Amino acid sequence: MSRLRRMPRQQPTRPARRRSYDQFCATARALDSVGDRWTLLIVRELLAGPRRYTDLHADLPGVSTDVLASRLKDMEQGGLAVRRRLPPPAAASVYELTERGRGLLPVLTALAHWGAPALAERRPTDAVRAHWFALPLLRALDGLTGAGVIEVRLAEGQFHLRTGTEATAGEVYGYGPSGHPDACLVLGTEAALALARGEVTLAEAVEAGLVDVLGEGPLAEELRAGRPSCQ
Repeated sequence: MSRLRRMPRQQPTRPARRRSYDQFCATARALDSVGDRWTLLIVRELLAGPRRYTDLHADLPGVSTDVLASRLKDMEQGGLAVRRRLPPPAAASVYELTERGRGLLPVLTALAHWGAPALAERRPTDAVRAHWFALPLLRALDGLTGAGVIEVRLAEGQFHLRTGTEATAGEVYGYGPSGHPDACLVLGTEAALALARGEVTLAEAVEAGLVDVLGEGPLAEELRAGRPSCQ
């Protein structure tokens, strides 16, 4: 009798991790794409424009390198972000949002408005970056008619907002100071929080001296008049 060859035992195939709620619902479909932890915060960072992986990791304290890489890969596969190589002399890879990814701006702005009341006080473990105030302040500037770049100066640092025709390609705010802003807002953290929570309008904050407006020109004059209001 011929000896039968023993075939290697095959390992059971692990089912793929389910990434869908399997519900025919627009909200469920949206959460299929952005419901994982850290995804929306990565979108928040990329709304200011292309960023390198190392920059994203630095401004997302608490995220592990493995999780960040996994989320970015998921965002690429889901059509929310793309990775591209910058030309020399930069020669670095950056991630940037697609048009669909930039479409999450009103979602994040609404979330920032909804979550602002929870910022009653800063906990000892809370990290902070100046540009994290950009989304809440955008709502306070809703209704601004002038177009241009507004530099915002806080104790935590500086960032800039773009309004009107300057807010192109979804890059409505940016990191750090702007080279040639059309206007500048100087305010403290408490004033920024009050504006974000809707406790005070821009006009009231300017009149009370909580916000200083620097610069000349139509945009600075409109800000100085405090025409935009918190909705």
